[in-house]
Amino acid sequence: MEENKNNKQHFAGFAIVCIILLLVFNAVVMPNISTKPIKETNYSFFLKQIEENNVRQVQIESDKIKFEVNADGEKKTYSTVRIDDPGLVERLHKNKDIDFTGKIVEQSLLQQIVIGWILPFVFIILMFSLVTKILGKRMGGLGNAMSFGKSNAKIYVKAQTGKTFEDVAGQDEAKEALEEIVDFLHNPRKYAEIGANLPKGALLVGPPGTGKTLLAKAVAGEANVPFFSISGSEFVEMFVGMGAAKVRDLFSQANQKAPCIVFIDEIDTIGKKRDGQLGGNDEREQTLNQLLTEMDGFDGKKGVVILAATNRPESLDPALLRPGRFDRRIPAELPDLAGREAILKVHAKNIKLDEDIDFKSIARATAGASGAELANIVNEAALRAVRNDRTFVTQTDLDESVEVVIAGYQRKNAVISQKEKEIIAYHEIGHALVAAKQKDSAPVHKITIIPRTSGALGYTMQVDEEEKFLMSKEEAMSRIAVLTGGRSAEELVFTTCTSGASNDIEKATKLARAMVTRYGMSNSFDMMALETITNQYLGGDASLACSAETASKIDDEVNNIIKTAHTEASRILTENIEKLHELAKYLLEKETITGEEFMNILNNEPQAIAA
Repeated sequence: MEENKNNKQHFAGFAIVCIILLLVFNAVVMPNISTKPIKETNYSFFLKQIEENNVRQVQIESDKIKFEVNADGEKKTYSTVRIDDPGLVERLHKNKDIDFTGKIVEQSLLQQIVIGWILPFVFIILMFSLVTKILGKRMGGLGNAMSFGKSNAKIYVKAQTGKTFEDVAGQDEAKEALEEIVDFLHNPRKYAEIGANLPKGALLVGPPGTGKTLLAKAVAGEANVPFFSISGSEFVEMFVGMGAAKVRDLFSQANQKAPCIVFIDEIDTIGKKRDGQLGGNDEREQTLNQLLTEMDGFDGKKGVVILAATNRPESLDPALLRPGRFDRRIPAELPDLAGREAILKVHAKNIKLDEDIDFKSIARATAGASGAELANIVNEAALRAVRNDRTFVTQTDLDESVEVVIAGYQRKNAVISQKEKEIIAYHEIGHALVAAKQKDSAPVHKITIIPRTSGALGYTMQVDEEEKFLMSKEEAMSRIAVLTGGRSAEELVFTTCTSGASNDIEKATKLARAMVTRYGMSNSFDMMALETITNQYLGGDASLACSAETASKIDDEVNNIIKTAHTEASRILTENIEKLHELAKYLLEKETITGEEFMNILNNEPQAIAA
C-alpha cells in the first residue's frame, strides 16, 4: 500500500512539473517561433522583385506590406513600408503568379498543437529518462532514489530455488543442524506446545566455495517456503540512512510472507565490529544498528528464519552474535575424503561417464579442495572429453582435470633446452626419491616434467592413502626434507643451484615457521604461541606476537630446522645416487611417469622398466 501511495505521489509531482513547463513554453517560447522570420527591406527592393517575377505572395496591411520571395528555390519573407502607390494593385493583378489575397505567416491549428504541446511533452519525457539513467549509474540507481529504502532482495517463492539437501554433499554436519530449522518451518506448533523458540538466526561460516549459499537455498527448498536472498553489499549506499531503510523494508516483507527464510550473503560487509572512532562508516554502522533492532523486534514464533554467510566470522560485531540474534553457528568446512567423493558424484550426476570411473582416487588426490573446486574438476573433465571427440568422460579425463586445477594447462609450445630438461628431471626425482625413502612421507602418485601454465616446469604429486587430520613433528620434518630434495639433487649432480626451487623454499619456510610459532614443535620455545592467525578461512594472515629479540631467535630456529631437513635430503640422495641417475634418465625419456612405475624402478623390477 505504501509503495502504491509513493508511486502515485511521484506521478502527480511529475505531471504538475510537465504542465508548468508546457504553459511557460507556450507563453514565452511559442510567440517567438510561431511566425516565420521577417526581414525589413525598402520599397524599391519590393518593386524590383515584382519585376523579376520572384514574388509569390503579398499581404497588404494598413502601414506595411509583407511579401514572400522565391529566389533560387529558397523562400524568404520580407516586410516594407507601405507607400501611396495607386498602380500597385494593377501590377500585382497583371502578374498571375502573385497571390496578394492569401496570408503568409499564420500556422494551422494542428501545427500549433503539435509544436506547442506534443513536441515539448515528448522532449520533457526524453530528458527525464536520460537524467534517470545518468543518475542511476552515479548514485546506485535513480530507481532507488525514487523508491527510497526499498530492498533489492531476490524472492524465490515456494521452493523456486530448485535445491534440496540431496544437492548438497560433503556437509553432513551442517545439514543435520539445518534440518531442525526445516522441521520448525513445517511443524511450528510442535515447538510452540513445549514452549521452545527456534534460534532467530543461524550463521554459516567457512572457506569460499564450501556451499554456504547452496545450503541456504536447500533449506528453503526442503521447507517449501519463500526465500529472500540479498547480499550484504546491497545495503550499503551513497546516502546515509538508505541501508537502514532497506533493512526495515526487507523485514517488513519477510513478516508479511512468514513463514519464510531471509538469507544475507557476505554479512561481514555490514556486520563488522564498530570501533566508535570519528570518521567511521556511518552508513554501515546505521545499517548494522537497524539490523540488530529488527532481529530483536520480530517474533521468532512466526517462522521468519535469518540465515547469513561469511568467510570472516572473527570480524563480526559481538552484538550480532549474541544469543537471540545469530546464536547458532554452523560451520561449512572443507570436505573430508568421503565428502569429496560424494561431491564428485553429485556434480557428475548429469555427466556421461565411462564404466570404470574411480571417484575415490580423485578424492584422494584433491585433499583440501572445496566443493566449488571439485565441481570445476568434473566440468574440466567433461570439456576435455569433448575436445578429444568423445561422448563420455574417462578416468584419464578426471586425472588430467585435477592437474589442470592444481597446476594449470600444459604449455605445449614451451621450448626448453635439453640441459634445463635434465636439471628439471633430476629436481623432480630428487623430491620423489627423498619421499620414497622416508617412512613418514606420502606415497608418490605422479612425476612429470611437462611445463604448466601456472609457471611450474614440472611437479611431483604425492597422495596419502587415507585422510589425515593431524601432523606429527616427524611428518613435518619429512615434508620439509621432501621440499628440499629438489635443490639437493641439483647440488649433488650439477654442483649448482637454480631458481626452480623458489616455490619449494617458500613452502618449507612457511611450514618450519609454523612448527616454531604455532605448533610448539621447537626445542627452544616449547609450547609457546608466538604467532596469531587472522582470516583463517581466507588463506590465514600470520602476525608475530612477540618482541623483536624473540623474532630474531625464531628466525634462527626456522633456519636450523630447514638446514637439518636439507642435510637429511642430501644424505638420502647421496646414498641412492645410482637410482637418482636411473630414474632421472627414465623421466627424461617418458616426461611423465606414474608412482607405480617409479616404485618398480626403485625396487629393481626390470619387467616394469621394459614396459
